[in-house]
Amino acid sequence: MSLLILLLFPVLGVVAGILAGLLGIGGGLVLVAALAWLLPLAGVPQESAMHAALASSLASIVLTGASSARAHARRGSVLWPTVAWMVPGLLLGGWLGSGLAVALDDTVLRWIVSGYCLLAAWQIGFGRTRTPADGSEVSPPRGWPMTLAGGGIGALSAVVGIGGGSMTVPVLVWHGVVPVRAVGTSSACGVVIGVASALGYALHAPAGALPEYAIGYVYLPAALGVAVASVLAAPWGTRLAHRLSGNALRKVFALFLLLVGLSVPWSG
Repeated sequence: MSLLILLLFPVLGVVAGILAGLLGIGGGLVLVAALAWLLPLAGVPQESAMHAALASSLASIVLTGASSARAHARRGSVLWPTVAWMVPGLLLGGWLGSGLAVALDDTVLRWIVSGYCLLAAWQIGFGRTRTPADGSEVSPPRGWPMTLAGGGIGALSAVVGIGGGSMTVPVLVWHGVVPVRAVGTSSACGVVIGVASALGYALHAPAGALPEYAIGYVYLPAALGVAVASVLAAPWGTRLAHRLSGNALRKVFALFLLLVGLSVPWSG
């Protein structure tokens, strides 16, 4: 693997970190699409590139999500009772979802990720969410419905390689949680999804699935390079978010995700 390819992983992490800080969601989808193109250049077999892209993205989310969750927790924006109810579902869903993804063909995975990118583009660009009309606080959502929701979010997140923010945030906002707390709670849930899913991709993978520097389908140079850079870059995106028009940014990012979704099936 050349030095140039090795350096591209942190560059990709900077881009994903800025996007995550700017919009709160979407960084994982960009990572998966870019890694699907880049990993074969690093020596990953083409037939395993999509699995490795998903696994490496999820592994990087563990560190990125932990950094984000810590920052949100300092500001009291993480609803820990909700996280506690969702954790069992997130763990089980992430584990089962990664097992399903390992069993799927590379081409099938590409089309699933592409479809999710297109849905996310529509949601970000044109979707609507419910917020309390008076901006009042609600009690943290609890109970088995949140555990079930966590199972679905964890499973789908594992299959498309994301931290689940594009699903967790709307679910929490629908329950009346103010957006800033929904984002903070989602970041904590993303850590759980990343741990369960990355372990699944590492342990469900067939022996010798990837060349050296890998644990199962988790390609360590990509996961670590992206994670460290994205943690450092996310605050830049947060600062930009306070200076630029949020609505315009969402429209531009929706268009970008649309292009990403259209490109993923052909990256193989």
